[in-house]
Formats: sequence, C-alpha cells, structure tokens
Amino acid sequence: MKKLISILCLVLTITFAKAQSNFGKQIDDKSAIAATALPAKMGDKNEMQAKVTGVVESVCQAKGCWMKVNLDNGETMRVVFKDYAFFVPKDITGKTVVFEGEAKKTTASAEHLRHYAQDAGQSKEEIAKITEPKDELTFVAEGVIVK
Repeated sequence: MKKLISILCLVLTITFAKAQSNFGKQIDDKSAIAATALPAKMGDKNEMQAKVTGVVESVCQAKGCWMKVNLDNGETMRVVFKDYAFFVPKDITGKTVVFEGEAKKTTASAEHLRHYAQDAGQSKEEIAKITEPKDELTFVAEGVIVK
C-alpha cells in the first residue's frame, strides 16, 4: 500500500510539473489581473508594477526572448524578460501565462520593430514595410508561469 501511494504521489508531482512551469523569479498566480484589463488599469500612468495573466499570441522564434500577449482591443503587448536573464519556450503560443514585473508605455523605433519581426520569422517583404515607430504597451517581466 505504501508503495502504491508513493507511486501515485510521484505521478501527480510529475503531472503538476508538466502542467505549469516557472521561468525567472519564482512567482504565483494569485491576484493576477487579466492582460485585457491592464490598459484601463494603467490609465494615464506611464509605468506600473503588476502581475498579469493572458494568452500568448506569439513567441520569439530565435530564442524565446520575448512573447506577445493578447489585449482586449485586438492589439498585443510585448513581454520581455528583465536583464535578458531568462527565456520562455518557443512553443507556448495559445497557452495561458502569468507574469510579474513592470508595464510601460513606450515608443518602439522602426528599427526595433523590424528586429522583432525578424525574430518572429516574418518575410523580408513584411519586414521592409515597417518604416514608422509605434506607441506600445510593453512589459518587463521578472518571472513567468506557463500553465
């Protein structure tokens, strides 16, 4: 009986570990706000500490060094990782994530936008069309949970 219980505990532990992975600083999902609510929550602020949950729209295919999370207005928010200290798996598109850190309103240069497009695997033609900077809501995450 003890052996059966030990095996069951091991299986449950492995299952939970596969169901949720933590990258960077260890965080939990308690009190996370929806990514769709973040722009309204920020209001006129340019920066805000937050814990956010959302669905991954895309991931950097070069290294997993950024991900885009869906917002409520059809836009996405780029999430980068503090001090380039960790990356996320490149195959998490469509998965729910929780991340903690600082939301920022920024202007991305055309050069940076072209770099991100290249990382995302866009064609040379698509990349060449990027000629203007863009105001964006971005996020610098200290930790990420992939559910």
